[in-house]
Amino acid sequence: MDISPAALSHSIASFQSQVLGSLFGSSSAEKGGDLFSVLLSQKSDLHKAETDITALLKPGSAKGLSPTGRNLSLFDPESAYKMMSVINNRDVLYKAQFSEMSEIKSHVADMQGAAQSLSSIVVTTPNSGIQTQLQNFTEQYNQWVQRFNPDMQPGGLLADTQAAQVSLYELEQSVKNRFNGAKDGMHGLSDLGISIDPNTKLATLDTGKLSAVLSSDKQAAVNTVQAFSANFGLSASLLNSTNNFIPNQLNNLHRAIDYIANNNDSLRAEFGTGDPAKPTGQVARALAAYKQSYAA
Repeated sequence: MDISPAALSHSIASFQSQVLGSLFGSSSAEKGGDLFSVLLSQKSDLHKAETDITALLKPGSAKGLSPTGRNLSLFDPESAYKMMSVINNRDVLYKAQFSEMSEIKSHVADMQGAAQSLSSIVVTTPNSGIQTQLQNFTEQYNQWVQRFNPDMQPGGLLADTQAAQVSLYELEQSVKNRFNGAKDGMHGLSDLGISIDPNTKLATLDTGKLSAVLSSDKQAAVNTVQAFSANFGLSASLLNSTNNFIPNQLNNLHRAIDYIANNNDSLRAEFGTGDPAKPTGQVARALAAYKQSYAA
């Protein structure tokens, strides 16, 4: 899904050439189509695209709008109106996604801290203390999954957002990594009783299994926890690192939001007002959070 100003301005220029009808005549266009089709912006096209849109939107290009918000001076005012409706909805969607991706960034950092806190476990830590710390981590991990898994389902707010999908997947794989503790003959957290349900994606701790391994080889169990703590923390850190998945997605969304805001008046004058966005469900909730945190 392309969320770059270059892609938006290219689509608007295409309309000026009377090819906009094709954007609205296929199912792919209903989902964004050529308007927003690739995750990463095409940097080499950005300057030219912004120059094109500036020329397109020069003062005096619009002839005024009808009472219904259409620009009747256009060859096909209804298609132009529909395009503006798409832009209105995209504006709302991008703001909602920005808010939710910001939440993911914050929660990934929290999960990183939760995993790294397990590094305090040593051989002299009482077995009951080890169980408590692993149980606390398991509960926090489940809160992370329950908070964001609905976003990833078909039709969810972030269902088509790779950065969000990768975040949940990578942290799940880190919990399931069977190489943690390998040098001591262990097979990751599963040997300590921690497993993830393949259907719910929630983690559970088998305290009986944990007690058994702590009794038989506590040093190996501690080494496994230490290895997991370091590797999980590294995975979470990379997701939030500069030029990686989460920051890149937030940057792209921010640029698209700014682009629409800076050109909205001119776009409406040129193509009509379009139908206002009417967000519901996840989008409405995330949009409200965006307005509370970021609206001027």
